[in-house]
Amino acid sequence: MAEQKHVTYADAGVDVDEGARAVDAIKSAVAATSRPEVIGGLGGFGSLFSAAALKDMEEPVLVSGTDGVGTKLAIAQLLDRHDTVGEDLVAMCVDDIVVAGAEPLFFLDYVAIGKLRAEHVAQIVSGIARGCEKSGCALVGGEMAEHPGVMNPDDYDLAGFVVGVADRPKMLGSHLVREGDVVLGIPSSGIHSNGYSLVRKVAIEGKTVEELNEPLDELGGESLADAVLRPTTIYAGALIRALAAGAPIHAMAHITGGGITENLNRALPDNLDAVVDRGGADGPAWNIPPVITYMVKAAGLTVDEAYKTFNMGVGMSVICAPADVDRVRELLAAEGLETFPMGEIVQGSGKVTYR
Repeated sequence: MAEQKHVTYADAGVDVDEGARAVDAIKSAVAATSRPEVIGGLGGFGSLFSAAALKDMEEPVLVSGTDGVGTKLAIAQLLDRHDTVGEDLVAMCVDDIVVAGAEPLFFLDYVAIGKLRAEHVAQIVSGIARGCEKSGCALVGGEMAEHPGVMNPDDYDLAGFVVGVADRPKMLGSHLVREGDVVLGIPSSGIHSNGYSLVRKVAIEGKTVEELNEPLDELGGESLADAVLRPTTIYAGALIRALAAGAPIHAMAHITGGGITENLNRALPDNLDAVVDRGGADGPAWNIPPVITYMVKAAGLTVDEAYKTFNMGVGMSVICAPADVDRVRELLAAEGLETFPMGEIVQGSGKVTYR
């Protein structure tokens, strides 16, 4: 009779002790995001969040969203820089739900990793916690899953899930947009978290880490590494505060994958178009980050292709009545959000056009 083998979970590639160390490493970061509605802390099978405050709303509506960071993670892994991608994860989720006027309440993350290293997870989750603090939501829980034999040891993937709330009579959206409304843009910090499959193909593949860290004149002295890993701007916290102060906004559009062309149209009713002024012979109508200009040139994109691929310097679009433009811009500026005119709403069929 063959001797029975003794095989532990660690022998199979899963280090339970390292997982416990990772949890200990992130506790303080998670605690910093707490809100009064959070009940308990890390360690339970489910996360508890009081809904008592919703009773003050006329018709509370829960608004949820989920997203990831995409192939930007491959660049973070190549450069061994993991402290910013957590902010990207939060931004992609909370700024999707804020367009309805929903306040982000709580956030959960899922980290799938080939080989769990407590220090790497701590960097990632600290970024997630930082993003939650910026948006005003609580990081109430998550999951770290080690996948030996399925993922390479240094690989990981992130997913996030957010729940927010809006009072239905006050919700924003295409139903409020009218002909003659004005479209305002809020600047992006760079590429944000979309278009990275193209970025990797035209600007990252074939370069060494040393080359990626070299300053480039085309980027104003910044390195490619710094430019492409700059965190996605988080707008939700500032927008919610501006709305609470009375900003008369009709609708918003989070400019993510598909660029302005495929996102601003999501804020339009079927009978109206958004006409965007993207400038002319004198240059663009607003500032486009050098890293985006660099990528458009490296890929040889046409202008139309560029506006359907990258955010082109616009991270969020806001639509309001022409009489309310000054008030909206004033309240957003008070929250640290710069704005610039992008275009106007005209009769049409729910599309984005350019001039």
